[in-house]
Amino acid sequence: MSVDAASRASPRHPVWARCAHWVAAVSILVLAVTGLVILMAHPRLYWGEVGNALTPALLELPISRNYRHGGWEAVTPFFDRPGSPVSASRRFPLFNENSWGRSLHFLAAWVFALTGLAYLATAIATGHLRRRVVPTARDLSAAGLREDVTRHLRLSVRRDGGASYGTLQKIAYTVVIAVLLPLAALTGVTMSPAVTTAFPFLLTLFGGMQSARTLHFAAWVAIVAFSVVHVVMVAATGFRQHMRAMTIGDRS
Repeated sequence: MSVDAASRASPRHPVWARCAHWVAAVSILVLAVTGLVILMAHPRLYWGEVGNALTPALLELPISRNYRHGGWEAVTPFFDRPGSPVSASRRFPLFNENSWGRSLHFLAAWVFALTGLAYLATAIATGHLRRRVVPTARDLSAAGLREDVTRHLRLSVRRDGGASYGTLQKIAYTVVIAVLLPLAALTGVTMSPAVTTAFPFLLTLFGGMQSARTLHFAAWVAIVAFSVVHVVMVAATGFRQHMRAMTIGDRS
């Protein structure tokens, strides 16, 4: 069967999937931008229960002037004993856009979460998830993996407007849906004192609020990387065709 014939024989993206796709796309963009703004206010990541600008960081990100490690006034200990908490003031103004950044981030997260749950429930109920997204035994076989990896290395990925997914694509979608998004959601709510007061096991699960923040950052880096690769693959395998398929449902 030719590629054109296969495209015509393959089912279209259902309307609910197309709507969920674009709501999710806008939500991810807003979450990425606001998440960066929030991170710029304190571009240091820690592991454990606590962390601040005067404690060693697991990772420092040079993404704003708040990154500058130094420029402190004299450090003042709270107590006259070794290991006492300390206080100090910076000698330069802080970048702090947490107010609107956090509010919009939280709003976009709810939109994304509710859309994702609606998509998942519909995909399971209609069989879409099983038929189109979850890899089959044939996909995960050595022959299936080798075939799809070879196709990608040769840049001969199928051009059917997304009518059918390859093995690597199915694996990527499954990891995002089953691992990265739940991890991002759970670590996100773990940073809320109101949530952890009601569900303290979350702090134990992730090893502390600062560990949850670091894992949240890692999960979103992976999600953004997936989104960038997704857009690149769309452009490389027929941008116009994919856009028509994911808007009006026409793959021609």
